[in-house]
Amino acid sequence: MKFRAHLRALGIGFAGALLLSVTANAAEVRVMISGGLSAAFTALVPVFEKETGNKVLVARGPSMGTTANAIPVRLERGEPADVLIMVGYALDDLAKKGKVEPGSAVELVKSPIGVAVKAGAPKPDISSADAVKRALLAAKTIAYSDSASGVYVSTEMFGKLGIAKEMEGKARKIPATPVGEIVAKGDAELGFQQISELKPVSGIDIIGPLPDDLQQITIFSAAIAAGSKEPEAGKALIKFLSSPAARDEIVKSGMDPIALAATH
Repeated sequence: MKFRAHLRALGIGFAGALLLSVTANAAEVRVMISGGLSAAFTALVPVFEKETGNKVLVARGPSMGTTANAIPVRLERGEPADVLIMVGYALDDLAKKGKVEPGSAVELVKSPIGVAVKAGAPKPDISSADAVKRALLAAKTIAYSDSASGVYVSTEMFGKLGIAKEMEGKARKIPATPVGEIVAKGDAELGFQQISELKPVSGIDIIGPLPDDLQQITIFSAAIAAGSKEPEAGKALIKFLSSPAARDEIVKSGMDPIALAATH
């Protein structure tokens, strides 16, 4: 009996030591993330934390722009980061500036642009480029983001439709705030942003994605930040986000997962 009790005590001691070891090895992973992947990321973080014992600390902001919470601005003022999750070409720009660990970037998802109106408002036809043009000309106020989707809408799409001049004065860029919130308040009749960024906003109806001949797919990528204090934990997070375990949440949020490379 004494021998069994001794074994049991040893077992409890070993389990306790193992738990302490996991806790001691747990990392705090600092993530800077833009809006596109935010909804799926928020749902997936607790799963990652439970599986690894790591803690994820999140700073949110646009992939570009000059607002105080924009990811490039955060990095420029020296905010710490282990993982950057943002528009792919904006991440490439940061890599050129030495803000990203070379070779660590992974493409995660493809994200389409959608169109939204205030909940209950009439939904204009957006099934073709001509239909979108008519909807834009008919709307009194239009809102678009200060990130990738808004850059495309304002600098390319309006011109492609031949209505850049007509959009001056009634189409405005919304810095930092989700476009859906502006539409929900009634401050814009039409809102353009990534579908994954429109979906979490209440008080709006998403009409649908832009038609194929106007659509601009944005790729969101992740990478290890230069000077990361927890690069291995950061790599584990990126691997998790690009794994089959993350697929359902990503699809539910309105994005298409990008197939993993053979090396991941």
